[in-house]
Amino acid sequence: MTDVPVSTELGFTDSEWGLLVGLPQSVLTAASAAEHDGTRRTLAENAAGLEAIAEGRESASPLVTAVAGELVARVGDPESGEELPSISPADPVAYAKDVLARAGEAAALLAAKSGEGEAGAYKHWLVTIAEQVVTAAPSGGILGIGGDVVTDSERTFRDQLAAVLND
Repeated sequence: MTDVPVSTELGFTDSEWGLLVGLPQSVLTAASAAEHDGTRRTLAENAAGLEAIAEGRESASPLVTAVAGELVARVGDPESGEELPSISPADPVAYAKDVLARAGEAAALLAAKSGEGEAGAYKHWLVTIAEQVVTAAPSGGILGIGGDVVTDSERTFRDQLAAVLND
């Protein structure tokens, strides 16, 4: 008996699987970088994003479960206290555009290779990750009091992601 990679079982090539597995962390990073919030808020956003990624392991979707399981195995499990390294793109706007382009590629890939339910679950999961990141820590205000829960730039990224994914 041979162990067939889950990506092969689900009908994806290695490069396609790499796109699907890498995208959730990229969404997290782009959502966090949409607004420069300072170290404490960025850490809170990363923690919320990693938690949203890890929650995908409990999805009813085999695709989301497999992607989340592999990604958590690669980057760390928040249940064991692991944290993502903080990634700060040099050009957050260009990074967000790249993430949105890759999200469009993933949506097209899923439309071609997955059922509507699997594609919808994956796309909704990505938007949920972005939503949890942008709502994790208010920006602005003084000592965390006041400020916007979701800034215009964060809202724009989340909304653009949802539009690209038709979610």
